[in-house]
Amino acid sequence: MTDLAPLLPLAGEVVARCTARGLTVATAESCTGGLIAAVLTEIAGSSAVIDRGFVTYSNEAKIELLGVPVETITGPGAVSEATAMAMVTGAIARSRTDLAIAVTGIAGPDGGSADKPVGLVHFAVMRRNGPPRHEARVFSRLDRSGVRLATVERALQLLLDLAV
Repeated sequence: MTDLAPLLPLAGEVVARCTARGLTVATAESCTGGLIAAVLTEIAGSSAVIDRGFVTYSNEAKIELLGVPVETITGPGAVSEATAMAMVTGAIARSRTDLAIAVTGIAGPDGGSADKPVGLVHFAVMRRNGPPRHEARVFSRLDRSGVRLATVERALQLLLDLAV
């Protein structure tokens, strides 16, 4: 079981800042399987902030729920900048939220390659009517749970930075 307790202070900051600014959030998650939404909804009062979460672990879910183009999945791949950007724009388009975060990556222990190592995560954040922003990180030397927790922590920080 993944221990979310260390992430609760940062999640509390995200909820507090979004509440103070009247902002709502959607998540689009692949490698984290809903952990970003889970840690945010651990915070009392998060119902004023969290609109919805898309857990799109499979390629089909990314395509059907978020509108990720098939060509993106078959071209650059499910773990790519293009997919993360399509996921975040899809989350904004399929919600009424102000902010969205999307993550797709390889948590391991298998599935990595020379081009896409285990621990590679693509993040995309977006404010409604603004451009999406991308960031890639490689969380090396972490086990599966560690990659997922590090991904959630970075996603929360990106949301906090966007909620200005």
